[in-house]
Amino acid sequence: MLTTMTDLNQTLFNRAARVIPGGVNSPVRAFRAVGGTPRFVQRAQGAYFWDANGQKYIDYIGSWGPMILGHGNPVVLEAVQKAALDGFSFGAPTEREIELAEEILKHVPSMEMVRLVSSGTEAGMSALRLARGATGRSKIIKFEGCYHGHADALLVKAGSGLATFGNPTSAGVPPEVVQHTLVLEYNNVAQLEEAFQLHGKELACVMIEPIAGNMNFVRASVPFMKRCRELCTEYGALFVFDEVMTGFRVALGSAQSVYAQLIPGFQPDITVLGKVIGGGMPLAAFGGPRAIMQQLAPTGPVYQAGTLSGNPVATACGLATLKEIAKPGFWDSLSARTHSLVHGLSAAAAKAGVPFSADCQGGMFGFFLLPELPQNYAKVMTSDSPKFNKLFHGLLDRGVYIAPALYEAGFVSAAHTEADIAQTVAAAAEVFAQL
Repeated sequence: MLTTMTDLNQTLFNRAARVIPGGVNSPVRAFRAVGGTPRFVQRAQGAYFWDANGQKYIDYIGSWGPMILGHGNPVVLEAVQKAALDGFSFGAPTEREIELAEEILKHVPSMEMVRLVSSGTEAGMSALRLARGATGRSKIIKFEGCYHGHADALLVKAGSGLATFGNPTSAGVPPEVVQHTLVLEYNNVAQLEEAFQLHGKELACVMIEPIAGNMNFVRASVPFMKRCRELCTEYGALFVFDEVMTGFRVALGSAQSVYAQLIPGFQPDITVLGKVIGGGMPLAAFGGPRAIMQQLAPTGPVYQAGTLSGNPVATACGLATLKEIAKPGFWDSLSARTHSLVHGLSAAAAKAGVPFSADCQGGMFGFFLLPELPQNYAKVMTSDSPKFNKLFHGLLDRGVYIAPALYEAGFVSAAHTEADIAQTVAAAAEVFAQL
């Protein structure tokens, strides 16, 4: 690598650190977990972006999921440009908000109504408030390793032992704010059942990432998911599906449609969406049956509002994206490309004798430097962090950009070509040989 390759990135990072905490506006971007200098993106197109030095990378982050069509898709770009000419923001209703809501509901049968917001954190926070308001209960269950945004009540890690209520993961969150948040082990059916026996009548909801993308890529097992649904129904708690990451990313009907094929009649009560439905713009949503959603103001007592909710440029971007991914053949093609990447990486690791396991669904994938796929956060934490850091930088040096953290999923877009996949696998093979 040329010695000048990181100069402009480092210059920008030094400059940023003087005016932005840590030099970044979201922590993972700082490369703290892997070391080195963050790449400052100058532009992106298709499956690639270019950093401050003009270095080209194959992008497997895709803005952490939204860019399912790739960067700068011409159909989406045209829709956004047209919407921008009509106005950036009105603070009043637009027809496009209705069109986007209708498009979302068309593909996600569990929802009869949807409320648009501006971020996944906002959507998760609002869904939690709605669940508490609709049930009149305070306690909630979440699972260790599942991230639902940085709302205070959800920034919680597990306590010691079963049914121990959480302690804040972040400074600035008072213990009393999370005293009603119960953190359980992901995919642990016995623990789930005991928690319901102890607290079932006090639980407003169970909130879950059906495929946890913030401990890389860990699926909820079918027995675990089935039992979550059964217990929520039995005890009158609401089952909240956080599909900010998986929504319209793992399937056209989102992750819940994948489980509905395996569990007859399966549906969550409330769904939280983000990322893909905004196509890269700040947009998210939460929705559910009419009876639950009408608990929201102005028709009900649960207050939620937002100046930029349903922003006209963001809705144009999201609507165009959803219409493109609904076209025939899109998902077969995207899934095949993602499988090709995962199988190629697995074969390269096996040839080099590197412990490796991987999984994927639709356009989302994850891998671990472990011989078997982990089923919970504790097992994920046993992955080889120093070895991953070497893999990350080895790929980066070869023009392949994956998540700069061991515990983040990756994303393939419709813009990734067979040549991109082959180049990525070849780069990984070189790095695996050095590990």
